[in-house]
Amino acid sequence: MGKIAFVFAGQGAQYAGMGKSLYESSPAAKAALDEAERLRPGTLALCFAGDADALSQTRNTQPCLMAVDYACAVALIEAGMRPDGLAGFSLGEIAALPVSGLLSFAEAFRLVLARAEAMQACAEQTPGGMVAVLKLADETVEALCDAQGAYPVNFNCPGQVVCALRKDQMPAFAEAVKAAGGRALPLAVSGGFHSPFMHEAARTLHSYAQTLAFQTPALPLYANASNEPYAQSEAASLLGRQVESPVRFTALVRRMQADGITDFIEVGAGKTLAGLIGKIGGAARIAGVEDAQTLAATLALFKEETPC
Repeated sequence: MGKIAFVFAGQGAQYAGMGKSLYESSPAAKAALDEAERLRPGTLALCFAGDADALSQTRNTQPCLMAVDYACAVALIEAGMRPDGLAGFSLGEIAALPVSGLLSFAEAFRLVLARAEAMQACAEQTPGGMVAVLKLADETVEALCDAQGAYPVNFNCPGQVVCALRKDQMPAFAEAVKAAGGRALPLAVSGGFHSPFMHEAARTLHSYAQTLAFQTPALPLYANASNEPYAQSEAASLLGRQVESPVRFTALVRRMQADGITDFIEVGAGKTLAGLIGKIGGAARIAGVEDAQTLAATLALFKEETPC
């Protein structure tokens, strides 16, 4: 029998109304979201009814998405699903920390508040953005970045690499991508994340993380910065490195598969990671939980396809 991984959604997947139906139907999700509201008043209003501009601001996006990611995971666990491994895409990795046992939810939520403020400050200091490049080989995108002064930062799946660059570089970069036969799509984020633009945020986060009491993880959480499971002693360093290091999601998924993971359930807003995993290939089952309806569908899928 294969193993199941929960993968936690990252920044860019946010939308108004996220988490609301689970808040109304799952006691575990409600408790998690109420705790987020206690720690940061106004979080629930942003999740359930925030406008697109407010939700796209990093200092709002990150705590809201982190809380919803975690709420989706605990609703799934409450319903009887138990993961064998965990991974998160960028921000999603913070939501996975309390599920792994490395930190409590409250500690992880305070960490994401510090992370969001540090990354927002970097974004304001160096106005940047991110562009998804489609239909080109990784090596071609890396060469374009070298020529254009951009950074390849998210290796999402074959034929899709996200690049970070200054906002004033974006038009010329898009033209260079088009000339090479690719397609450039700007992303709804407020900075050039996972690049040297985030160096000061990485330093701040590393210092903050050193004050936290990390525990031995009960479940393997695969780190973006290394594609290896977290060790308690390395947690602070990995969390600092993460914000200025590329996310090599294709390699991360393949590493998890090499360790026996066959099934992937995306937890949190949207269906981005499920789509990427499908393009990477090799998964037996791919599902997602972002609301009460998808929770029921995922539980039914695994009940029907799991042998007695």
